Amino acid sequence: MFNKKRLLIIDDEEQFAFLVKSNLETAGDFAVFTAKNAEEGLKIAKSKVPDIILLDITMPGKDGFSVLEALKKEERTMSIPVVMLTAVHDDDSKLKTAQLYCEDYITKPIPTEELKNKIKEVLNRYKK
Repeated sequence: MFNKKRLLIIDDEEQFAFLVKSNLETAGDFAVFTAKNAEEGLKIAKSKVPDIILLDITMPGKDGFSVLEALKKEERTMSIPVVMLTAVHDDDSKLKTAQLYCEDYITKPIPTEELKNKIKEVLNRYKK
């Protein structure tokens, strides 16, 4: 249990978040927390300080860009790598996330094994 990486999924699509959580936890490498909106996600990020965050762009209220900006401004969360995992497939969104220091941009749907490999790739870049 101690070697598992803590991962936070912030996505208003609860069924999708549950599926990803189940698949990643079943693989045995991750302890996964989920949040269904920006406020809940920011609260969990500050309290749990996960090793990585998967963040959706399109959510009611604050969108993923606002969450990403808030995470990067907060001392406790600014160094957590964030990966956008979203159904939005446009170049403007990709550019904006890069400007906000997002680690990667992945479009849904994505096979579990591929997602797991992307997450590990990002985490390896952040190894101390």
